[in-house]
Amino acid sequence: MLADSEAQAAVAPPIKPKGWKLLKVALQTRKSSTMLAFGFSSGLPYALLIGTLNAWLGEEKINLATIGVLSWIGLAYSFKFLWSPLVDRLQLPLLDRLGRRKSWIVLCQGAMIAAFLGLAATNPVTNIGTFAIFALIAALASATQDVAVDAWRIDVADAETPVELLSAIYQFGYRIASIVGGALALVLAARMSWPLVFVLMAALIGLMIFAALRAPDTARGEQGRLYAALAEPGAISPRVRGIALAIVALSWAWAIGSIGRFMVRMLAPLAPGAVRPSTADFTRATGPWIVAATVLVPLIVSATMNWLQRSDRHVLHAPDPVHSPLRTAANHLYVALVAPLAELCGRLGWGVLVVIGLILSYALCYNVWASFAFPFYLDFLHYSKDEVAFASKIFGIVMTIVGISLGGYLFVRIGRMPTVLIGAVLPIFGNFLYADLAEGGASIDAVAHLLAFDRFAALLGSDARMVRLLMTISVENISTGIAGAAFVAYLSGIVSKRYTAVQYALLSSLTFLIGSLGRGIAGEAIDRIGYAAVFRYTAVVGLVAVLFVAIEWVRTARMGRAERALN
Repeated sequence: MLADSEAQAAVAPPIKPKGWKLLKVALQTRKSSTMLAFGFSSGLPYALLIGTLNAWLGEEKINLATIGVLSWIGLAYSFKFLWSPLVDRLQLPLLDRLGRRKSWIVLCQGAMIAAFLGLAATNPVTNIGTFAIFALIAALASATQDVAVDAWRIDVADAETPVELLSAIYQFGYRIASIVGGALALVLAARMSWPLVFVLMAALIGLMIFAALRAPDTARGEQGRLYAALAEPGAISPRVRGIALAIVALSWAWAIGSIGRFMVRMLAPLAPGAVRPSTADFTRATGPWIVAATVLVPLIVSATMNWLQRSDRHVLHAPDPVHSPLRTAANHLYVALVAPLAELCGRLGWGVLVVIGLILSYALCYNVWASFAFPFYLDFLHYSKDEVAFASKIFGIVMTIVGISLGGYLFVRIGRMPTVLIGAVLPIFGNFLYADLAEGGASIDAVAHLLAFDRFAALLGSDARMVRLLMTISVENISTGIAGAAFVAYLSGIVSKRYTAVQYALLSSLTFLIGSLGRGIAGEAIDRIGYAAVFRYTAVVGLVAVLFVAIEWVRTARMGRAERALN
């Protein structure tokens, strides 16, 4: 019996602490305390660049079309997998002595500090182009730091600090940073200048450098062993892989270059009498081609690779003995850009089009207008920075956590596709609620009175304006929390165990693509037709995601019945 108990204890899953117990565990070991600091270092720039920066621009009366274009810096987080091979392979001169991952983390932290100080020293009203360059540098450095931190977390995990615990600690640090970069930054901005706020945020990142310098690190692995499968008989020949990789890489390069060139034109100083280009015109004319270049072309190339392999054409018939840094880098890029979609195409067949459609459209309803939240609250509705800090970043994060918990519960209770459908439908109602808030909140006031929320709020010293904001944020954040949890669980079930990390990174990055492009149109539309109309239009666009979820539900149900019939 004792032996059985010991055996059961040996295979028992590790205890997953939560809340403040998680913080206590995080500070007990060097690895876990470093993970907490790295989570904070990743979350702070994201909160500042994707949300808080727009509050500053809105206060300076920068037009919303320009804010929408500037929000495209968020694509750095979507495209970070493109340069992940560089982070994994390149040894940095001088800094490499710090460690394989630490060298990149310290480099990125230094670049972020310099970029935030550059933002603090630049007037966005008179030098929006220079301001945008500093913001882009900060976003690229932040996204690259995320690549290095994710790799570090996997590398240093062991029995004492398993990757599940490190991931939970990372999220804890990330959430703390969201409050600091959101709520605290707004509170500070109500009492000091925005440039000084960003100097203080740069100082906080500077403190994280000391944590990085003390972090443990792992030895650099032998590069030639990573992609041995590509050198085995039956694999596509290196020459054909190179052609496929070149096509996909050029497609991505053209798409990123097109976005970059338009941002430069949009943010550059205007010549006398000149008119700024239209974001809506660019998105209508070039947007579909960008989606084709980043989604359709890679899908066609991946399907072609599968066809060649099935047809036994252009495949290796003997092991490939060639090993070189160039071949290793090409293999890494192939595994990052082509192989994940090739596996997905081979496994799902034509169903991959439904899956990609669902991924592209699922978060569109609420992602499109996210960059305009602070200008909406502060400049349009005239809430104070303290009110927005509490409602959006403290109360809002709590509501998001409630939504995530509900999403997890629903996933277990009613299943995957019903929960994914609920997650697609609820944000649509959230957008209609925001439209009502933009028009004065008459319907919200009626519901608050019916539920006695207004009387309860009065007892707490709050007024009807604050009740409207809190109710709207409650519905929105609970809805998007459920949607986010459902979507992560759905993606986790779609990805192959063979390509788990790379495939998940690639597919999840697509969720930002349409939303980021749409923000440019949304900003121009808000300037032209107002917030309420844009909220209603984006709510209707959310029906596209509902349609794709319904089709995917039918597809997976049929597959399930076919599998049961075979068994």
